[in-house]
Amino acid sequence: MLAVGTVVATILVLTGCTTAPLDNGGASSSATSRLRSGPSTATLDGPAVVPIANDPVPALPATADSVATGSHPAGKVTVTDTSRIVAVDRNGTLGNIVFSLGLGSRVVGRDMSTTFPQAATLPLVTNRGHSLNAEATLALNPSVVLIDSQTIPPQAVEQIRSSGIPVVAFSSTRTIESTPALIASVATALGVPDVGAKLVTRTKSQIDAMRAALPSPTGDPRMAFLYIRGPRLILLAGPNSGADNLVAALGGQDAGTASGLTGAFTAVNAEALANANPDVILVMSQGADSVGGIDGVLKLPGLSDTNAGKARRIVSMDETEILSFGPDVGRVLQALAKSIYQ
Repeated sequence: MLAVGTVVATILVLTGCTTAPLDNGGASSSATSRLRSGPSTATLDGPAVVPIANDPVPALPATADSVATGSHPAGKVTVTDTSRIVAVDRNGTLGNIVFSLGLGSRVVGRDMSTTFPQAATLPLVTNRGHSLNAEATLALNPSVVLIDSQTIPPQAVEQIRSSGIPVVAFSSTRTIESTPALIASVATALGVPDVGAKLVTRTKSQIDAMRAALPSPTGDPRMAFLYIRGPRLILLAGPNSGADNLVAALGGQDAGTASGLTGAFTAVNAEALANANPDVILVMSQGADSVGGIDGVLKLPGLSDTNAGKARRIVSMDETEILSFGPDVGRVLQALAKSIYQ
């Protein structure tokens, strides 16, 4: 999740946010005949998490590959007990995977991004800056802790490791293409590789179904992902933001990348946004709410001069889903495609 409190500062540091001007005003108006007009909210068809199995029995001990974190090198981690799992990452992807594997009943702690109904009442072990609290984690007596390579602070991670609890770190890369490998890695670490293989198959099938349902050709509409936190914080997504990967899968051009952005998220002014001239604007629902809803988004400086603004073509989706890139990524894409195309 990219959307609350002090995480904004982390975005600016970790994703290379810049304020470079945009210099590509080309519009893709020929694509608009395939697009819906007016605002839309993309919602998943069915529950947020649909387990592929019902409390499968892990084959333990399991040996997992753990990536490097901070000064801790990559290596093998042996997991002997999965009865009390804590899963933590910025996007909420790891928690989603564990529940999707059917192991949700074993999860005892969550991060701030893991807010789907099945997990919402679990104790939090991260704060609004997505920092891991070692004391809160250890108090849950976990048998294994799952993190990613960007989990902070490293001191908290090392404190948990030094207590003797197995900590398995996974890649922090979140793209459609990386999702199957991440699912398989988590499943292997938890001793359910066969269940993981079934979940990978289902996820790939849902992605393929979305791609087959896209208009052919799509017309390559220009889509902009705006990260909004109040009227004074408007960031346009660009290369390596995750949003560019999402847009490409939806058959569009990423407006930020096409406009020459070099940072993943770039602060933009009215002129830059008008020059980017997207046909579709994607936003997190909570970001839209921070400026008064869709009408507030449409009043942001420069937006009314874009093709998207003129058609009121704003597509919103919950922040815990739109960039999570978990097992439901195919369903996320399907929901967005239904909101974007006629």
